[in-house]
Amino acid sequence: MNVLTIDLEDWFHILGNKSTALPEQWKKFPSRLHENNDRLLDMLEKHNTKATFFVLGWIAERYPEVVKKIHAAGHEIGAHSYGHQLLFNQTPEEMRADMLYSIKLLEDLIGNKITLYRAPGFSLTHKTSYAWEILAECGITTEASVFPAKRIHGGINDFSYAVPCRLRINGTEIKEFPVSTQKIFGKRFVFSGGGYFRFFSYYFIKKWMKDKSYVMSYFHPRDFDSGQPMIEDLAWYRKFMSYTGLKSSEKKFERLLSDFTFINISAASGMINWETTPVVDLKPVLHLRAAPKPVKAEITEPFLVTSRPK
Repeated sequence: MNVLTIDLEDWFHILGNKSTALPEQWKKFPSRLHENNDRLLDMLEKHNTKATFFVLGWIAERYPEVVKKIHAAGHEIGAHSYGHQLLFNQTPEEMRADMLYSIKLLEDLIGNKITLYRAPGFSLTHKTSYAWEILAECGITTEASVFPAKRIHGGINDFSYAVPCRLRINGTEIKEFPVSTQKIFGKRFVFSGGGYFRFFSYYFIKKWMKDKSYVMSYFHPRDFDSGQPMIEDLAWYRKFMSYTGLKSSEKKFERLLSDFTFINISAASGMINWETTPVVDLKPVLHLRAAPKPVKAEITEPFLVTSRPK
């Protein structure tokens, strides 16, 4: 089972960086979203592949035609937050408001209920475990935010499962599709998405995928854009991860789609007997309401972080 997901972001949505961290800063960057998204959709159509797109509410608000085009092509839509903020930079109240607003934007655009989610930067960690309660409250039933390895923005290195499992909290279950890992010299590494996919040799990626019964992959439109500008104030290691392999990534991705069959999250979920999957019991931390408050039509802005603590 190979699951294909896309985080729908523009080229400048780079997390944890001074000049690109906040929505108010993004206005100065020219968008490359339409061209990059069209390139990606063409590749998926060529290989008759359907993916799950985790869409930023910020993008849905500014470029609704892009989201409608993805949906019309038969791909499924999930939420990726509104303002692409790392969870540990938000209060629980900020995250909840952000989630409700982004979900409303997407549901109004495509006419379907949003039940899928991925956290920006896979920033759902032990320190932000309250997020699972908020997700359940907001109607999210399936998510793909667990990064079971070390990562710049966190990750959950000691997460017990690298296969679909159930997270149980406050009497509610959320279906979890964690990112896939491979042990290299005794340490777990991600290989199936983003900069990791661009960095590793395709020989190893193909070998590792063949050895696994479940692979969760994740990509961004910018992963195939070799002409994108460089964010100059990125640290050297961030530049390496953000821009390495861009010239060969499109052909590499085409090889991946030719060599393997991919499905979206809902199709994968329908193939799983969830009664037999592992259960992770989570300790309640917020004691939130069992159901979300109604989203009022007059809401016009999410509750966003606009500055960073020094």
